[in-house]
Amino acid sequence: MADTLEPARQAGHATHRAPAPAPMDLYNIDHLLTEDERLVRDTVRTFVRERALPVIGEHFEAGTFPRQLVPEIAEMGLLGMHLDGYGCAGLNAVCYGLACQELEYGDSGLRSFVSVQGSLAMFPIYAFGSEKQKETWLPRMAKGEVIGCFGLTEPDFGSDPSGMRTVAARDGDSYILNGTKMWITNGGIADLAVVWAKAEDGIRGFLVERGTPGFTTSDVHHKLSLRASVTSELHFEDCRIPAENMLPGVRGLRGPLSCLDEARYGIAWGVNGAAMACYESALNYAKSRAQFGKPIAGFQLTQRKLVVMATELVKAQLMALQLGRLKDEGLAHPVQVSMAKRNNVREALNTAREARSVLGANGITLEYPVSRHMNNLESVYTYEGTDDIHTLIVGQAITGMSAFA
Repeated sequence: MADTLEPARQAGHATHRAPAPAPMDLYNIDHLLTEDERLVRDTVRTFVRERALPVIGEHFEAGTFPRQLVPEIAEMGLLGMHLDGYGCAGLNAVCYGLACQELEYGDSGLRSFVSVQGSLAMFPIYAFGSEKQKETWLPRMAKGEVIGCFGLTEPDFGSDPSGMRTVAARDGDSYILNGTKMWITNGGIADLAVVWAKAEDGIRGFLVERGTPGFTTSDVHHKLSLRASVTSELHFEDCRIPAENMLPGVRGLRGPLSCLDEARYGIAWGVNGAAMACYESALNYAKSRAQFGKPIAGFQLTQRKLVVMATELVKAQLMALQLGRLKDEGLAHPVQVSMAKRNNVREALNTAREARSVLGANGITLEYPVSRHMNNLESVYTYEGTDDIHTLIVGQAITGMSAFA
């Protein structure tokens, strides 16, 4: 046994020392990525820093979405980037996750736009649509020529979508939609809505084009969160659409919930970008801000805050990366997505709050990204399944007992 263990002992006592870890990558996660994955990350990172960050604070303050960035986002191949064919990039899940991380480093509104377009609007067409629907919509959506939205949540039904009141009644070769959808990202700028409604044979998905008589939208104003994002209501009043606009490949809640799992996966990565921005801002500020004769980074309490932020960021990034690897191997389960979404959003929000305390009064201004991210994360904490709902999903998985009712 001693002879068997000797090579391992020698390997564990290498004579060279590893280089000191970088403050923004303490576990050398960069080393775990492929060359292509790093290329995607660095390309989006450059775009966010050079094109998005200079304008995002103004858009947040004005309550507007930076729509002028959409052509560049499309040009990079980020819309539906994890789908194959139909003009989509066909990249792996980790690449998609890294893109979400870098976009949310800029703002949750940027990542939300890409998530909704790719995971909530394009994915259901890709997974459940007819060949004609795929060929008609996906190439144009990948180019950013058609913007999509996803209509599931209603004013009275969020966490329990089975109670939805939006209905689709068959009338000859048409369906007539009646109902309202609420809190719909991209709704006011969408050219195409993927709408879930109760039909005679169960919950079905429908493609509704802007301009269809009986289909109107109204934007939600006075938001304190996700201000650089369009949030809307969708209204359907005797809205007649062709029967061929129904997604033929799925019936029941499995359809919309599978789309939500795609979006939640992107969130699990994306919020790490917000945490990165807050941690980096706090670290740089602490090293330059002097009190009592020295930088506040030299005080124990400040160092503790920075250490907690850095540690939780590493844990969240490793969780997201493992989830991505499982997804690329076809082994990811919705429970794992829920666990990652729950943990990473929660810790990103905690990081934003800790960073705010490091920056003091400066932390509440748009000169720094911290309060902007903190406000945004309050929405991310709730949407695509609240923290409580994801807690119950994981709880059911580990106990075998449902606590939803």
